[in-house]
Amino acid sequence: MEWIFSLGNTVLIFIAAIFILVTVHELGHFIAAKMFGMRVNKFSIGFPPKIFGYKKGETEYVIGATPLGGYVQIAGMIDESMDTDFVDQEVEQDEFRAKPVWQRIVVITAGVIFNVILAIFIYAGIALHYGETVVPVDSIQGIYVADGSVAHQIGMRTGDRPIGVNGREVDYFQQILSPSAITGRELTFMVERDGEVLNIPTPPNFLDLVGRDGFISELSFFPSIVADVVEDGPAYRAGLQAGDKVVSVDGESVGYWEQLVAKIQSAEEPLQLVVQRNGETFETAIAPDPDTGMIGIARVGIDEVVRVNRLEYNIAQSLGVGLHRSNDTFFGIIQGIGRMFSGDISVRDNLGGPVAIASVTREATDRGGWLGFWNITAFLSITLAIMNMLPIPALDGGHFMFLVYEGITRREPSPKVRMGLQQLGFIFLIGLFILITFNDILRTFGG
Repeated sequence: MEWIFSLGNTVLIFIAAIFILVTVHELGHFIAAKMFGMRVNKFSIGFPPKIFGYKKGETEYVIGATPLGGYVQIAGMIDESMDTDFVDQEVEQDEFRAKPVWQRIVVITAGVIFNVILAIFIYAGIALHYGETVVPVDSIQGIYVADGSVAHQIGMRTGDRPIGVNGREVDYFQQILSPSAITGRELTFMVERDGEVLNIPTPPNFLDLVGRDGFISELSFFPSIVADVVEDGPAYRAGLQAGDKVVSVDGESVGYWEQLVAKIQSAEEPLQLVVQRNGETFETAIAPDPDTGMIGIARVGIDEVVRVNRLEYNIAQSLGVGLHRSNDTFFGIIQGIGRMFSGDISVRDNLGGPVAIASVTREATDRGGWLGFWNITAFLSITLAIMNMLPIPALDGGHFMFLVYEGITRREPSPKVRMGLQQLGFIFLIGLFILITFNDILRTFGG
């Protein structure tokens, strides 16, 4: 029963995110069409069958049972409905086809524009409400790099101090791993080692390696200092206190929290620790929990010390943050798609459909609650904007290309040509949808 409840929650969260994105997208088309005096016959969120609908004025408002999209049916436009009955009739002034090309371009691109605006406002709202937690680069003394890790494979070593990316020094550690930075084709990391600045290149499949094995986490540069001790736990009984610094485990020096975690999690026997407290050093031992036989970070009651700065923003600053994050996400996605098409990274591992989106949305919500939900919704809003502008007939980008052609040649493509290309576009999209969904299922179940 628990897995059924979990699946139900995932579906509801997924539908909520898609509902927001589709509503805003279609609202963009609707508002732009109304602004230019176009007649809107139907405003639908979701595809048939119809669950609910009512008509107000000239427009029918519909909720469909298939929550994977929506559409605005504008009079005089060949759209998803494939309706061409109006083609041989006299043009009416409130039809799409009666308006200037530039107005039709605005209507077609308005959905994408609204999705980008939504992302900007979501990121701005997050910045205003939650602020931002950052780690200043100048406060990092060094990082722990485990043998065989991705960081170790590309040439980083324990004690290196990351200071920049792609030849540019940064202020905060988070900027090193920004989407637009790490999806760049010539990705290099700047580190300081023994007073010398090095630029460490990455292989073409770096993003695949990171996606599979991870990269530098914030734990890697935190010192091996005890933040808290669980009362009556093994660490408590060993005499550890908050503020103690563990300098060695079983005779091997440690200086970083992630290094300490690795030592503890691999232990099967009692651990011999050397600890510093108030300038003095003492030794103690921590034995496994007798009830579970486990030695884990929760069992020994040690937690990391997080040394960070918290940034607060006013409304104007938040809008700037929202614009910057949306821009960073936009170019990160564009570059990532380019890396997939060039073969640098795996299409199978990185291209996701509804199943992957639902899974990622649920994971983000589990980790970050509403913060996670809104972060992933903003990311998906940018993604939806980009995908809709692909020059594929049946998408906004396909309509846009038809209008650009008309604007340049001063003649509209024939309805027959447009219908044929629209149908080919739909067949392609349906095939792509099936392929991606099948890939999602295989990836989810380890196929």
